Amino acid sequence: MRISLRPLADDDLDTLFAWERDASAVELAAFTREDPSDRAAFDAHYRRVRANPENTMLAIEADGRFVGTIASFTIEGDREVSYWVDPAEWGRGIASAALQAFLEVERTRPLHARVAAHNGGSATVLRRCGFVRHGEETSFAPGLGRDVVEHLYRLD
Repeated sequence: MRISLRPLADDDLDTLFAWERDASAVELAAFTREDPSDRAAFDAHYRRVRANPENTMLAIEADGRFVGTIASFTIEGDREVSYWVDPAEWGRGIASAALQAFLEVERTRPLHARVAAHNGGSATVLRRCGFVRHGEETSFAPGLGRDVVEHLYRLD
């Protein structure tokens, strides 16, 4: 399987919206919008994210098919990375390969990532790509409507 990255296109958004509404994906990601089925909130979020020139937002393709997104952005002075893969594609190494490729695009170090403590798959992706866990905190997860423990990762 060949993984590649490209700019996120407007035509990708309908598919991405469907993935971001998937209940099992929301449970694992945890830190999503309060109502994952709110299309207006989704559109507003992606307009804002894509309009900020400091953000990097790319589509992930596997053998030429759109299968996810990967992004970097700055929060409270820390450069962070985030990714979302089509739930139907989980367990195939796509996130690991995409993150490895993205680390050639996003050269800021340290680079930070957060993962809900119950999301072992995403934690494995980060570790495979050289991220090291350096702490945890509990935060309110709007997508789940409750507090969730986050594991904090860093790549130097």
